[in-house]
Amino acid sequence: MEKKEIRIQDDLYHFVNQEWIDKAVIPDDRSSAGGFADLDIEVEKLLMKEFNDMAEGKLEIPNENFAKAITIYKAGLDTKRRDEDGVKPVLADLHKLQEVKDMNEFMDRAFEMSSVIGSRLPFSYGVSPDMKDSLKHCFEIAGPSIILPDVTYYAEGNERGEKLLSVWKEMALKIISYTDLSKEEQEDYVNAALAYDKEISKHVKSQLEWADYIKAYNPMTSDEVEEQMKPFPFKKFLEDIYKDKAPTTIIVNDPRALKEFGEYWNEEMFPLFKKWAYVRMLLGSCGTLTEELREIAGMYRRAITGNPKMTSNEKHAFGVAESSFSEVIGIYYGEKYFGEEAKKDVIEMVKKIIEAYKGRMKKSTFLAEATKEKAILKLSTIKIKMGYPDKADAFYDELKVDPNDSYYAMLDKLGTQCFFHALNKLHEPVDRGEWGMPGHLVNACYNPSSNDITFPAAILQAPFYSIKQKPEENLGGIGAVIGHEISHAFDNNGAQCDENGNLNNWWTEEDYKSFQELTKGMIEQFDGIEINGGKANGELIVSENIADNGGMAVTLEIMSQMPNADYQAYFKNWARIWCMKGRPEYLNMLLNTDVHAPVVLRGNMQPRNFKEWYEAFNVKETDKMYIAPEKRIIIW
Repeated sequence: MEKKEIRIQDDLYHFVNQEWIDKAVIPDDRSSAGGFADLDIEVEKLLMKEFNDMAEGKLEIPNENFAKAITIYKAGLDTKRRDEDGVKPVLADLHKLQEVKDMNEFMDRAFEMSSVIGSRLPFSYGVSPDMKDSLKHCFEIAGPSIILPDVTYYAEGNERGEKLLSVWKEMALKIISYTDLSKEEQEDYVNAALAYDKEISKHVKSQLEWADYIKAYNPMTSDEVEEQMKPFPFKKFLEDIYKDKAPTTIIVNDPRALKEFGEYWNEEMFPLFKKWAYVRMLLGSCGTLTEELREIAGMYRRAITGNPKMTSNEKHAFGVAESSFSEVIGIYYGEKYFGEEAKKDVIEMVKKIIEAYKGRMKKSTFLAEATKEKAILKLSTIKIKMGYPDKADAFYDELKVDPNDSYYAMLDKLGTQCFFHALNKLHEPVDRGEWGMPGHLVNACYNPSSNDITFPAAILQAPFYSIKQKPEENLGGIGAVIGHEISHAFDNNGAQCDENGNLNNWWTEEDYKSFQELTKGMIEQFDGIEINGGKANGELIVSENIADNGGMAVTLEIMSQMPNADYQAYFKNWARIWCMKGRPEYLNMLLNTDVHAPVVLRGNMQPRNFKEWYEAFNVKETDKMYIAPEKRIIIW
């Protein structure tokens, strides 16, 4: 059967990528291939070889902290010892949980128990920069985590959710059979865990609610929090952590979960909670136990992603080690593989894009002069983090890794050190020099609380960026990504923070209403499009779509200043960077949980808002990638 020709005027994304999509093979242990994923695979291969060489003494280990990562890596590779240890390493902690007689004892020992069972409490907590005073840290709490990817999966009749829970139950029953519980107890524990999880799913936020992250800022006094959490002694919990320096102001991320806390934390629910915590802790530890348990524990994740095979033990051991010392590994990668010429070139591109953004702000038709000035001030103070940091956090020097420990104990102790380090930041000033991403990560980000953009070395490769690519291709690639991240300063969330990263209304009332109308238009442009076995949720993905829109607008602005600019090359590389082939299960999960639009929509929707697209390819009203001028949206 002859293939139907794809016209670029009808489908830019598939015109550029279909030939690759037809031939591409997704690795059995991955959920996708293409763009970001392929670069990630190459970085992984490169670093894994060097880890192996260092572990075998063929390559010099660069520093003491890297040596700690190699120690973890070698422990992960030692399947013989892990298989001999079996499930024993985790049983001691599980027994501590079982030995708690009742709810009162658990509450009295709550912080001690949280260091035993990790995040498996009836609430989650941590420390982060304060949205209203970004140079200070705050203590935050939210509801507990759930088993399924989102609360929407628990809706009655949701076949995907029911199937995933069935897989999870099968997996949990297989794993719990390795413990010292009786057969009857095993089934009781797993059923209790599912029952408790179903209950908490009624009270915690959905991914859609979390996407509006400004609404996660709800300050309360510790007295108010304790009142809502009765009978849980929340203030004692804080005092057990901080002694006489317990915080008196708490940021509640999920007010409904707190308000309804008593519905899933009471005498009747406590036995279910204990078994839920036991099962989730057991399952979470399997990656550090035997190879057999690690494979069984991957059943649920593979059901979500559609991956036919588990990750090899070598990849798993590498992944655990590099994530444990990510900043150290990222600096090593950046120093060795990221050239100064490229760093200088991309920094100049960032500065050019920021200046172009300022020009666009000055020409904005819906902002008052006072609002424009504030926006331009915010652009002027954006900090650029390019490639990798100059040095690793001093905390890595303090981390202890004992090669004599079991793999479980080694990682458990490391996790405890990192957790206490994070908690102890509460009374320290925020370090604006910290990086949110390591140098070997293929990604980029904007941090609203510090008003900075981070571009790790690993993303600064073709097709995103290359000195060998045409300037127009680089603008359609990394340039648009840079513009995207800058645009997050002015998306529906970032627009509510000022140049210092503080939650602060710097808009006139009329200007903000105009912005909200444009935001509404962006939601409507994407909402309800059928794709990947469901429909796009315009509200869930609006912040990223605003950023894509802004990234394209500002780079096209720069293109307009270039003589004989090749707009075709620009748009083709824009489509190329979003190229991805994914497993159906994975794509469907992203559709329901990811704040980014599906890649096909990222490639095809934004160009239609810009006149340059129509001129570059002579797009007419009869073409599928045409939308009427009055329906086109350009916010920034």
